[in-house]
Amino acid sequence: MGEQHISSTRRVWEVPPSLGKGGKSGRDGGDARDSRRGNGLARYVVAAALARTADGGAVVAVVLLVTSSGGSGTLAGVLGACITAPHLLGPFVARPLDLARDGRKIIAAACLLYATALTAGVLTYGHAPAVVTGLSLAAAGTCGPLLTGGISSRLPAIVGPLPRLRTQRRAQGWDVATYGIGGTVGPSLVAALSGWVSPTAAALALAVGAGAAAGGVLLLPFTAPTHEGDRSAILKPGATLALIARTGPLRRTVYLTMIVALSVAALPITAVHMTRILGVEPATAAVLTAAYGLGNLTGPIAVMVFPLTGDPDRLMRRLALGVVAGLLTVTASPSFTVTVSAYALTGILNAFFFASTLAARTEYAPSGARGQVFIWVAALKITSGSAGTALAGSLTGVTVQLPLVVGLLAVSAAVVAATVETRFGGVGEKRRP
Repeated sequence: MGEQHISSTRRVWEVPPSLGKGGKSGRDGGDARDSRRGNGLARYVVAAALARTADGGAVVAVVLLVTSSGGSGTLAGVLGACITAPHLLGPFVARPLDLARDGRKIIAAACLLYATALTAGVLTYGHAPAVVTGLSLAAAGTCGPLLTGGISSRLPAIVGPLPRLRTQRRAQGWDVATYGIGGTVGPSLVAALSGWVSPTAAALALAVGAGAAAGGVLLLPFTAPTHEGDRSAILKPGATLALIARTGPLRRTVYLTMIVALSVAALPITAVHMTRILGVEPATAAVLTAAYGLGNLTGPIAVMVFPLTGDPDRLMRRLALGVVAGLLTVTASPSFTVTVSAYALTGILNAFFFASTLAARTEYAPSGARGQVFIWVAALKITSGSAGTALAGSLTGVTVQLPLVVGLLAVSAAVVAATVETRFGGVGEKRRP
């Protein structure tokens, strides 16, 4: 496994350059293919950023819509959950992506349905029973996984076959950046538009973005389905989860992703309480969360410039330990300046870790279930992140740093488990085509 395996795989994948116009081949044909890949990646980044900005900002828009109109915090929380909780259904709506002759149409339809349902939910609020608004928002939330993990599953085919490892890893840096944009720009855009116009206008702007993403997805290069007409070969959700559970690298990808997501979810919660023990104004908590967000945006840029190298299984363990180092620095920080730097560093390291998990999903998932694997991991990550937020909220009442300590210990334990598992149970594990 590792670099030796990548080298052997390269010989299998490489094919002679295709003939161009007039029977020319070689460098000209390779340049043309590289140009097409570059154009495809540019369209991918635009479409993914639009879709993830809509998905990342929607819950903030819903909460602001309710609270600004005098609604209760409970109602705001329930309606916000209506758009986030259905992400857990992602694995059950992912199979059509692997079954489809043209997966672009499935994702584009999901973007359009997301835009329509979000618009309906926003416009019916206050003019129809809350259950109607909740159902509309739940319909939008059900499409969310296809806007996140679903779109990511298109990237490997756009970039090229696995031997183009450096190109694949650089493209994964772009993909991580679109998630960072969605998680940072989305809520910021909503906050700005809510202040300038209204929360309704902010939510409708997100819906327009999701609709535009549908057009961008349809402009992505077409990739032929892997099932070659044999739809019975595509696994069902339960079978896909069983495949993940018995495939060592994918299993480790899942639990490392979940534990790291649970741990870093504590950072925004503890930021508010850290200001008290650091002796600064509570409002400066925004500086800490902004530093973490900036780190999440800076990390992908570094991955684009210096693509990750090596086996994803090993990379995930090493970068997870990097996240541990970041959390430890935040926990032991003696001053506000150091804490800001530690938040930014943790964001950068988390972005690197996320890129390594994308590489693992790409290189270890079987081609016939790649879409489902991407979405299964994304759904479990969201679930774990939500649990981490709730856990941090309860633990900060005991000690401010306790959620961070629990998180870094949990990640450390997961890395140890993954290392032991690889050392003693990884014999014969291979990268799946």
